[in-house]
Amino acid sequence: MIIIGVENMHNYCFVFALGYLTVCQVTRVYIFDYGQYSADFSGPMMIITQKITSLACEIHDGMFRKDEELTSSQRDLAVRRMPSLLEYLSYNCNFMGILAGPLCSYKDYITFIEGRSYHITQSGENGKEETQYERTEPSPNTAVIQKLLVCGLSLLFHLTICTTLPVEYNIDEHFQATASWPTKIIYLYISLLAARPKYYFAWTLADAINNAAGFGFRGYDKNGAARWDLISNLRIQQIEMSTSFKMFLDNWNIQTALWLKRVCYERTSFSPTIQTFILSAIWHGVYPGYYLTFLTGVLMTLAARAMRNNFRHYFIEPSQLKLFYDVITWIVTQVAISYTVVPFVLLSIKPSFTFYSSWYYCLHILGILVLLLLPVKKTQRKNTHENIQLSQSKKFDEGENSLGWNSFSTTNNVCNQNQEIASRHSSLKQ
Repeated sequence: MIIIGVENMHNYCFVFALGYLTVCQVTRVYIFDYGQYSADFSGPMMIITQKITSLACEIHDGMFRKDEELTSSQRDLAVRRMPSLLEYLSYNCNFMGILAGPLCSYKDYITFIEGRSYHITQSGENGKEETQYERTEPSPNTAVIQKLLVCGLSLLFHLTICTTLPVEYNIDEHFQATASWPTKIIYLYISLLAARPKYYFAWTLADAINNAAGFGFRGYDKNGAARWDLISNLRIQQIEMSTSFKMFLDNWNIQTALWLKRVCYERTSFSPTIQTFILSAIWHGVYPGYYLTFLTGVLMTLAARAMRNNFRHYFIEPSQLKLFYDVITWIVTQVAISYTVVPFVLLSIKPSFTFYSSWYYCLHILGILVLLLLPVKKTQRKNTHENIQLSQSKKFDEGENSLGWNSFSTTNNVCNQNQEIASRHSSLKQ
């Protein structure tokens, strides 16, 4: 960051950090424990890679690019001076997020460290932002207890149900030969449902750790209750009740999706969807199953977008028709998600192809037919980030605008007050 300079540091840091992480992943997978999940150095390295690349992009935005070239979120997160060595190491290696994250922006972290997380700011005269008063620091105890309860339930569910419903049974020869198609579909959904709680446990525990330290406060809701979801990584209810591929991705691994959006999708000039999925696969590791999952995810995302754009508006009214549409799309979404992520769980190439061949690649073929037969609305290009893995960022960013992404940090760009920021200030007053 210091030697290269602000003009190109984001590119060099991206290549170096991701390259080093890939070397670590290759070493772990092909030398030590192929085919196994392990809690080792590669997990923290994945988080640090996100932090280094995010910070490099934020410094590049704040010290090299012009404000008019930046999106509103890039302006909010732009870093206007080079961090000191202590600040840099504190951001990357602080105890709260060193093991499992989740990722946070450098600006939010420094605001928390400097004790400005609870400052109420409001636009003053001539568009200048002035600190009006400091609100009493809210207690995170309730949020932490609730999240620890979720952790306990998730862990219990994982240890009891997942062992009796293994994903590997989907490729069992006897099961494939004797089970009917409804049985195969139901077991596929249930086995992947049972595989998710371990992620719920890890991400919710990581969020609770940060909250217990006082980090993660994101303002107050309309009822005046403190919100501790600034760096939350998932919304379980929305995940399990998703009626579209987009809705599922909106609420799954939120911070990683925001990272993908900020370092890849917003900065690439061609095929941003494909490049973003490939980056996600590389970041996760070098198992072939990751690449099969994310390449399948590209197809499913584009097909789901085409279906939604062409048919959803026919089912808005009346309410009974919309309910029927929601039920059908919930079933299709859950099956499609489960079908897509099986290789992610199986990891290796042979069992992954065994599974897809047992299903005759039916959803792959269906997705290709949808893309070939249905028209794609080109006017949707500017909003396509709503529909890929980092699509969850849109809902998250909308929440940021209404309740304050950097709720109480001092911003550098408040002259252009728009409707979102006005809404944020309204919530802060409440």
